[in-house]
Amino acid sequence: MKHKLLASDAGERTFILVLDEGDEAFSSISAFAEKNGISAASVTAIGAFSRATIAFFEFEKKSYKKIPVPEQSEVLSAIGDIAVSDEGKASLHLHAVLGLSDGSTKGGHFMEGHVRPTLEVVVRETPAHLRRREQPGLGIALIDLANSD
Repeated sequence: MKHKLLASDAGERTFILVLDEGDEAFSSISAFAEKNGISAASVTAIGAFSRATIAFFEFEKKSYKKIPVPEQSEVLSAIGDIAVSDEGKASLHLHAVLGLSDGSTKGGHFMEGHVRPTLEVVVRETPAHLRRREQPGLGIALIDLANSD
């Protein structure tokens, strides 16, 4: 993965990340955010995967149903945010729409994707600090505005 700082002004930074073939996207973006101390940002991405896993949150079960995408797909849209988890680490939350060779799509909560041939990611940091906290009884962590600044 390569990255470059595109802009930095008044506590806001914008980065471009270019992931290489074979990189795993979720862990690569998370590691970048952790290394750069990013605590509040929006994330967008386009590119392609050789294989990926998305998921659908089954509210009644309070868990994610994994949806494997075992074939080449285009990342038509990936959008999300970065906050800080209860453990104080960067917490990435992304959703993705993946286009398949027949023109159909699969979309959901992004869990993992193996890049082929590239993934271009824009990270727009704000000077705020967002906290993502586990929600008792829900089974997932959500941004907690009461504990964010």
